Amino acid sequence: MGILSWIVFGALAGWVAGMIVGTSGRQGLLTNIIVGIVGAFIGGFLMSLVTKTNFGFNWSWESFAVAVVGSVLLLVITGAGKRF
Repeated sequence: MGILSWIVFGALAGWVAGMIVGTSGRQGLLTNIIVGIVGAFIGGFLMSLVTKTNFGFNWSWESFAVAVVGSVLLLVITGAGKRF
C-alpha cells in the first residue's frame, strides 16, 4: 500500500481501537494514525508467528481486523486505556 493508504488505514484502525478501549474521546487524528499503523505492525507480527507465514497488509476485512486487534493490544499494553 502507498503512504496515503497506510495513513487512512491506520486512522481507521486506530479510531476503532480507541472506541473499543474507550480512548476515542481523548485521542486526536494524529494519535489514531500512529496507533493504527503501529498496531497494524504488531498485529501482522503476531499473525506471522501464529500462522508461520508472512502476513501481507492490503485493503481487506482480515487485514483491518488484524490492525484493530494490534492497535487494541498497543493501547492496553501502554496503559492508554486507563480512565483517570
